[in-house]
Amino acid sequence: MTEQAQRTELQCRAVLQSCRSLFEKKLHDYGTAWRILRPESLTDQIYIKAERIRSIQEKGQAQVNEGIDSELIGIVNYGIIGMIQLSLGAVSHPDLDISEALTLYDKYAEATLQLMLAKNHDYGEVWRNMRLSSMIDIILTKIYRTKQIEDNRGQTFVSEGIEANYMDMVNYALFCLVQLAENEQ
Repeated sequence: MTEQAQRTELQCRAVLQSCRSLFEKKLHDYGTAWRILRPESLTDQIYIKAERIRSIQEKGQAQVNEGIDSELIGIVNYGIIGMIQLSLGAVSHPDLDISEALTLYDKYAEATLQLMLAKNHDYGEVWRNMRLSSMIDIILTKIYRTKQIEDNRGQTFVSEGIEANYMDMVNYALFCLVQLAENEQ
């Protein structure tokens, strides 16, 4: 692994840890109420967050005092929740305790990070030369693809499934958060 790839892994792990920290705090406040959400609802939650980022980028300002970074963290966390829901299915009443939820979060976060590391190896850190706006557009494209797959009841001919799209959304959001952190320094 190159020095740059090691740096990327460390940066993404740090960002992912801050996302997990917020997830854990919200678990304390709300429990696992998200267990009732169907994957389609989670896709729409991610859509709302990505559209708000794009709107802020295009308008150049936000009226609500929450920046782009909080929306990106939301994309990461909802994407991981989406993977959990795909695995377990939605329920009528929350059924996980906080410990189980965190274990599942860690499982899907690590799998997503491992996919990013493999793709980053193949693509050679190209994301570092991308514009934040382009990565948001890619996240939106992944959302629209996911919505189409959901509308097709998960059936695809040649495309990756919903989980792969959630993973890509999460990874692009991580890249955006790393870029934002670097720009602040």
